[in-house]
Amino acid sequence: MMQDVKKVLYEKCVAYADERILSIENALQASHEASVNDTKSSAGDKYETTREMMQQEISRNAQQLMEAKKLRMILDKFSGDFASDEIKQGSYVVTSGGDFYISISAGQLTAESKTAYAISAHSPIGRLMMGCKVGDTVEINKRTFSILEVY
Repeated sequence: MMQDVKKVLYEKCVAYADERILSIENALQASHEASVNDTKSSAGDKYETTREMMQQEISRNAQQLMEAKKLRMILDKFSGDFASDEIKQGSYVVTSGGDFYISISAGQLTAESKTAYAISAHSPIGRLMMGCKVGDTVEINKRTFSILEVY
């Protein structure tokens, strides 16, 4: 059953990353088209403020696209169908303070009536949990989380 939960969470994370990539690619394409179609202002804006703003938008979208593709690459390095006693990338962790899926930062997700927070292994709590086992505890922001189960 927990393997099914992990598989669904993995698929939701993949969908999240793919949607981000598609959305950013569309925004990048629209920004690029607007930049190409922009004609010189009749006001004679010698500093070409509009073009500079468009270029900044294109650069911002390109950076976001690179980050979204990194998320997808992280997910490509593991799948949801392994078991481990030790918390690592792709682990589903049940703690006294909630359930966590160590993958990418995708927020709160629901699978098979289980709610978990998809977090990055590089997030503050993710870094603390990596390598932990059942019975270990981690503390963050003056809250202690006991590791109850690892899948």
